[in-house]
Parts: sequence; structure tokens; C-alpha cells
Amino acid sequence: MKLNDLLAEWITANDRTRGKEISITGLALDSRKVVEGNLFVALSGTKEHGLNYAQQALANGAIAIIYDTNNAAQFPLAQADASQPFFAIKDLNKLIGFIASRFYNNPSQAMNVIGITGTNGKTSCSQFLSQLLPQCGIIGTLGWGAFGQLEKTTNTTPDAIALQSILADMKEQGKQAIAMEVSSHGIDQGRINGITFKGAVVTNISRDHLDYHGNMENYLQTKLQLLKKTGLSFVVVNLDNAYQNEVINAVPKDIPIWGFSCSNNNIITGETVNGSILGYHSTGIEIEINWRKQSRSVIVPLYGDFNIENILTVTTILMAMGKDFSESIEKLAYIKPVKGRMESFGGSNSLPLVFVDYAHTPDALNRVLSSVRKHCNKNLWVVFGCGGNRDIGKRPLMREAAEYWADHIIITDDNPRFENGLTIINDILAGCKSTNIEIIQNRQEAIMDVIARATEKDCIVIAGKGHENYQEINGQYIPFHDQLVVMEALKNRGFNNANVA
Repeated sequence: MKLNDLLAEWITANDRTRGKEISITGLALDSRKVVEGNLFVALSGTKEHGLNYAQQALANGAIAIIYDTNNAAQFPLAQADASQPFFAIKDLNKLIGFIASRFYNNPSQAMNVIGITGTNGKTSCSQFLSQLLPQCGIIGTLGWGAFGQLEKTTNTTPDAIALQSILADMKEQGKQAIAMEVSSHGIDQGRINGITFKGAVVTNISRDHLDYHGNMENYLQTKLQLLKKTGLSFVVVNLDNAYQNEVINAVPKDIPIWGFSCSNNNIITGETVNGSILGYHSTGIEIEINWRKQSRSVIVPLYGDFNIENILTVTTILMAMGKDFSESIEKLAYIKPVKGRMESFGGSNSLPLVFVDYAHTPDALNRVLSSVRKHCNKNLWVVFGCGGNRDIGKRPLMREAAEYWADHIIITDDNPRFENGLTIINDILAGCKSTNIEIIQNRQEAIMDVIARATEKDCIVIAGKGHENYQEINGQYIPFHDQLVVMEALKNRGFNNANVA
């Protein structure tokens, strides 16, 4: 693609003339990954400007450089000589998604992209939806691609260029739909700009990422920006969430709203899918789902009361997309659980039932523990910590959730990053009056100790890391899997893979 065709409305007439004969072979944000003929994109970051790496990009073969004019005044080379291949674009950070979409021939327009945002449930819902829709790809926390065959991503919502490249790849693979997790960071930083969404989904809103957004109002308003995207055919809303009215009021008047509820709440101006849990089985939870005058029940092979919200979310998405109600409910019986989301081990042959879950917010931990409590015949144990260099205010709230539901609480490390682990633990314990809390800072020792002590009628929740396969300590990513430690501890008590609940 010619540079002036790619950037026509964002550069000056003189720059369009300069860019007539420049052919772009690819886009690159990382100067180390530039190859011959690439266009290097120098964004204005929170810590430094991409122009710091312009010379490296040119040395690696960049044919031209576009840069954000914000904070670029200290780089005179980029502005002084028109013969240099530098092209200035105001607010490039917000425009790069549209530019990347054009370069990759607008791939999202050829597929039904469902954007799923919210504090909890994004990963589970995207993974479940991908199993229910034909030829549905995934983009999210666990990676991108087809269910069970995911390529790794560095963020829940990748950078704008990576996103468009991924969408182009999945379009080439014949994907008809995309279930995409949309993080608040991804929205705020413009990573999803240039994507055409078929549907937008808000699972729930509760405290998270206040270290980035500052307060709940900023966090909420950032999430709601997804509902303003052009091309939307429907919006799905959780009618049981505290922020349901703010979400509904933010939906443009011409966009159909579909609500779902576990509490018989209904939306006046749209469709509602209701559901309730009928019972708990060794194979999962039995759910009744109602829409209009139709009602069906199904046993879904998942644990946790909160999973009814996830099930209702994906069912409502299917309804909004025009799928048959009965057929959609029947498919729910074959859903496969998501790695690190209420992933279960043990539970038979004199072994405690152990759950590994990603719950790392007060709301998520509260949901997980309240759900597991219903499966627990005796004592409920929980092992958790809080991440370093993140929202400090949620730390005692996590402990309060654990105190309310658990009989035994073990506080341990969970990605301390550049903070002292004991400082984090002291923050968690602030104001604590409980006597059933222990501190075992080494996470492996904590998990091994609890599983060794628990009885066969006990349940254990290992919370906070879920799918993660590392501990982040002082800039180092040290290999660590909660699941592997759990299996090793259970093996000491006679566990084998056939015992997975």
C-alpha cells in the first residue's frame, strides 16, 4: 500500500506528495521488529516517545516513520528536514487503530465481532461463546485463535496494530464471528478504534483498575465507550448489576437492548432472558432459562453460581443474533470449562475438592467463595494474595470477602512485582480482627500445606492467578502454575488425573 493512500486524511498535502512513491510492506510499533519496507509507528507513551527508537527503526529497514506530535518537541530531527521520512500526525495514539484497519483491508467488517467488556466474566463468556457459534475465533486474556488452540497475547486487548493483524489472520482462516474481550485499558488507549462491532456486551461493573482510572466514575465511563461504537446491531446488559441503569442509558436510542437477569429483573425497552439455578450436581449446575413464553432447563458442566451469569450472557448474545432458543439451550450441555476459571481437581477417593480460579477482585472472590460454599460439606479453605503495584484499596476488601465465607484463610504472594510481599500482606490485613488467618508467603508452600491438611469433605479455593503460568517478582517472570502445584499436592494423597472432578 502506498503511504499517501494509507494516511490520506491525516497528513498534509505536502506529505501526501512525499508519500506517493513510498510503498509500505507492514506496520511496526517495536523498532526491534522492523523489517525492510515497514512503516514504523512512533506513539507518545506514558513513559517515553516512540521517536526515541526512530534511528533504530531506520537502521532495521523502516521506509518511513509516522509519529504522534504530542510530546514530540524534543525531537527536532523529526520536524526539521522534509527530506527525512518522518510524517507528523496529531493524536496518532487514537488514530492508529483506524490506520491499521485500513492497511489490513478492514477485516472486522467481514465478521461478526462481539465485544465483551465488564469487570468479571469476559474470559469465560468469550470462551463459551466461541464454543456455541460456528467458526468463532477468540481474542482475549488467554490468547487468540480457535478454542483450545490459542496463540499467546501480551494483553487482554492487544495493541491496535496487533489486533488488526489478528483479525486479518482469522478472516483468512474463514472465521465468521469473533468473541473479543475488551478491557478498559484497551478502550481508553484507543486499541479497539477501527474495529466494527456487531454486538457489545457489558457483563458487570465493580471495582478494578482504579490504580489506572483513578475512581469508579472514570472506570465506568471508559467501559461505556464501547456502546458508542458505530455499526452495533445490539447491546447485551446485565440487569442485576448495580450500574445497570447507567449502562442502559448510555446505549444509543436506535440500538436494540437485550437484558439478562438471575433475579427476574426485566427491561422495558427491549428483550429479557431470565434464568435461575434449579440444583447442584456432581457434574455441574442445573439451570432453567426463560425467554418470552419459552422455558428450558439444562445441566451445564460448570461450577459456581456466578457461572449462571456467564451462561445467561452467552445465551442472550445468541438470541440477539437471531439463533433458535431451544437449540441454543441444548448446546449449553456441552460447554467445556475454561482453564483457570473454577477449574476443579480432586473431589473423590478421599480427596478434598480443589478449585483454581482467577478471582483477583473483591467482587470476583466473593462470587467464587459464595458459590463453592454450596458444594462444601465441611470446611472451606481459601489461599489468596494481591498483586503488587496495583490498586491498594482493594486489598482489605479481598480479605473481608474471604473472612465472610471461608473457615480457613491463607494469605500468600500473588505477583508482588516491585513491591515487598510483606507490605502487600500487611495492607490485606489492615483492620483485621479474625483469628482464622495464616500467612504463608511462599505460594507453593501455602498450596501444598492447605491440601495436606484439608479433609475429604473440605473444599479449597486457590484464587488470584488462574491461567497464569508465572510469578512476577522484581521484573522477573518466574515459572509457576497453581494447577501443577495442586496436582502435586493431591498426588501426595493418591491423586491421579482420573480424579479430576
